[in-house]
Amino acid sequence: MSTITPSRAPHSDVPTGHQPAGGRVGGGFFDPRQLLTSLPVALRKLDPRIMVKSPVMFVVLIGSVLTTGLSLADPGDWFGWAITVWLWLTVLFANLAEAVAEGRGKAQADTLRKAKTDTVARRITGTTEEQVPGTELRIGDLVVCEAGDIIPGDGDVVEGVASVDESAITGESAPVIRESGGDRSAVTGGTKVLSDRIVVKITTKPGETFIDRMIGLVEGASRQKTPNEIALNILLASLTVVFLLAVVTLKPFAVHAGADEQTSMIVLSALLVCLIPTTIGALLSAIGIAGMDRLVQRNVLAMSGRAVEAAGDVSTLLLDKTGTITLGNRQAAEFVPVRGGTAAELADAAQLSSLADETPEGRSIVVLAKEKYGLRERHQGELEEAEWIAFTAQTRMSGVDVDGRRIRKGATGSVVKWVEEQGGEIAADADRLTDEISKAGGTPLLVAVEDRGGARILGVIHLKDVVKEGMRDRFDELRRMGIKTVMITGDNPLTAKAIAEEAGVDDFLAEATPEDKMALIKREQAGGKLVAMTGDGTNDAPALAQADVGVAMNTGTSAAKEAGNMVDLDSNPTKLIEIVEIGKQLLITRGALTTFSIANDVAKYFAIIPAIFTAAYPGLDTLNVMRLHSPESAILAAVIFNALIIIALVPLALRGVRYRPTSADKMLRRNLGIYGFGGLIAPFIGIKLIDLIISAIPGIG
Repeated sequence: MSTITPSRAPHSDVPTGHQPAGGRVGGGFFDPRQLLTSLPVALRKLDPRIMVKSPVMFVVLIGSVLTTGLSLADPGDWFGWAITVWLWLTVLFANLAEAVAEGRGKAQADTLRKAKTDTVARRITGTTEEQVPGTELRIGDLVVCEAGDIIPGDGDVVEGVASVDESAITGESAPVIRESGGDRSAVTGGTKVLSDRIVVKITTKPGETFIDRMIGLVEGASRQKTPNEIALNILLASLTVVFLLAVVTLKPFAVHAGADEQTSMIVLSALLVCLIPTTIGALLSAIGIAGMDRLVQRNVLAMSGRAVEAAGDVSTLLLDKTGTITLGNRQAAEFVPVRGGTAAELADAAQLSSLADETPEGRSIVVLAKEKYGLRERHQGELEEAEWIAFTAQTRMSGVDVDGRRIRKGATGSVVKWVEEQGGEIAADADRLTDEISKAGGTPLLVAVEDRGGARILGVIHLKDVVKEGMRDRFDELRRMGIKTVMITGDNPLTAKAIAEEAGVDDFLAEATPEDKMALIKREQAGGKLVAMTGDGTNDAPALAQADVGVAMNTGTSAAKEAGNMVDLDSNPTKLIEIVEIGKQLLITRGALTTFSIANDVAKYFAIIPAIFTAAYPGLDTLNVMRLHSPESAILAAVIFNALIIIALVPLALRGVRYRPTSADKMLRRNLGIYGFGGLIAPFIGIKLIDLIISAIPGIG
């Protein structure tokens, strides 16, 4: 465990989001309603201008057109028509997989569109207000919104505080507070003001609002191919060219061997389609779209597919302590009296001094005194003669003057100074007690009293950050995945070290400033690592922009949301761990199905090559391990299997391969074992069964 150095961790709200943006879209691939709505889209995707974006499936389309022409020239050739039909179905199934994946996003986008309304904005011009259409607003305009108004555009609250209904975006029915001057100032166009009055400074142009971007992203209109996806497409295209050249050269060899009849253009087209990696070529786009869809279902909006993919490759996670690793509110854990004092006297004074303290820490002191020392919970109203001393940033103390006693509670230095000013003596063990609590990761609050016996320190309240349940296990999982976790906190190094050890993180950044966060990210990236972090404040924006995966909280400022490449609509900082898992699941799914596809192609050799050349080269019959009925049934069975396996794998592509936290080596062995071996075996079984069915059909068998 090492310290990295100094700031202040921004405060993180953690509201609970339940329903994803736009509502969770149910129904899998085989949902009849989903298929019906996706089929017209799949047919429109047969446009060559669209198909050319997928080189593998474009070759299948050309093969389908070629065999159609040849079949029309010989209408009585049942084999040619059968091959033609199944080649067209192969293309259609590939388009259908992509259409279904896009359809799930479009359903969510339709719900979001309902949240968009043409609003009339009350724009401030000088000292007057004018009503203008929301579409005429420009960046920098100031608009007034009161209870019942729809916020006309994205912006930041620059004046006032209000309760806002954001259910149209987050799905969370509970209203949220938006106020000026903090990290909860950002408002979204289309949301509704429920109370009070705010002035909003517009930060986006019409048509480029958060909802507009959400609609474009979730329906797939703005999805760009990721670097890994582009690289895989290049590999698939290269393999396709190689197999195309190989199939083209088969014709002269067949003529020389006297097997010209077995190598018609229809047979060669079928051979090419079966040998090129059509399975992964058909599913590649659907895998990427489904990865973004899984994030949307968890109320996370990824601004690009690149961000989702980068999440899967992340090797360093920067996590806020408050609200992410700990519950966010310190709780009173113990009353520690100084030598000569009693815990009961300390608890009584601590409870009295906290009655007017409405913070979670203050409430926890009152409750601890009641539960642990049997003190009745008193209320402010019972102490009519009391004079309450409010906490201020200058004094760093609060307290009460009642019944001839003056009680103070607060930071160590402030309370010690107060006691000295009253002429009192400082207990010899006060410093030792506060140091011990700090080293243990707690926050010490001194309690002092001035009465007839003079001013003196009674003891220390131990406030403790409570680490969320199960966090150590989550960090152990991340460690097994090879991911380093770094806790970011504004605490002093002693407190930060104790919390880091209790939570089980690998490292921590204490007293962190925005510059420190940026320096840490750059240092990790210089070592070849990908970094992910969360943030919600304007001071987090530079680090969010620098991180490979920057997750901005929806409750945060516009600057933070613009800087990040993901937005968590629930504003739950722990979501970063789920995002990494979804990213890894995307990469694993793509890798697993690529392995399955290539293994599939190897197995299909044993079905088609012997069927074509056995007559010319009887020795090749030893490769006919499946003992297929005839050359025609073997080729047709392989083509049918090639089409059906796409349909069979679509649910897996949309759902994703199950992710288990483990090392890369174990993951590779597992995928090779399941999807590599499975890809080799499945064609043997599938093609043989289809061949048996074909051979049993009268007139064919």
